Amino acid sequence: MRHAMDQQALRAVYDRVAGRYDFQHAFLTGGSDQRGRRILAEQAVSPGDRILDCGAGTGSTALLALERAGPSGRAVLFDMSDAMLAVARQRLAKAGFGDQVEFRTGDILALPFEDNSFDVVLSTYSMCPLYDPAKGARELYRVTRPGGLIGVAHSTNPENPVVKWLAGRIESVIWQIPSISLGCRSVSVLPSLEQAGCDVMFKRRVGIPLWPFVVFVVRKPAA
Repeated sequence: MRHAMDQQALRAVYDRVAGRYDFQHAFLTGGSDQRGRRILAEQAVSPGDRILDCGAGTGSTALLALERAGPSGRAVLFDMSDAMLAVARQRLAKAGFGDQVEFRTGDILALPFEDNSFDVVLSTYSMCPLYDPAKGARELYRVTRPGGLIGVAHSTNPENPVVKWLAGRIESVIWQIPSISLGCRSVSVLPSLEQAGCDVMFKRRVGIPLWPFVVFVVRKPAA
């Protein structure tokens, strides 16, 4: 696994690319990023849920989640980048969800929420840039209520060895341009959640062969 970018530098990158992030990420992933978001919303969110979108970015995941949660659902959008959340604020207000959301900035590795606060915690592509993805997973677990669901999508390695080698060569070039790589790299977080006692409810690989994602939903043990 590649070493993570310095987090202050990473925040500056996301602040700079906020206006083009949706187009750029969709282009580089062949549109499979939105497919991963949609799968998580469908598999994890129910009407009336209180949702944390952790690493919410421009609000694409939160929008899909709130469409499923309905008028009684609520969402907190949490991200390191104020500029990304500014885009999210506009998106959700335009979609009519402005009264159902709040926005917070900070560090995913130290979430400013009490234990057991949310019915559903979602993380789409926000584990990939963390210097300690396992700790990030433990924070998702901590703030999820007993019996609640945690939905994650993140980059993973291609299964084919030749494709994996090719992806590595391309990534070594892209990694030199932070505004393109966005600090994203293949990570593994499911083992940390399984070790905490979570049951896997859903798991699927999606994406283009060079840069696949793993999408999964786990349930936190009931109290």
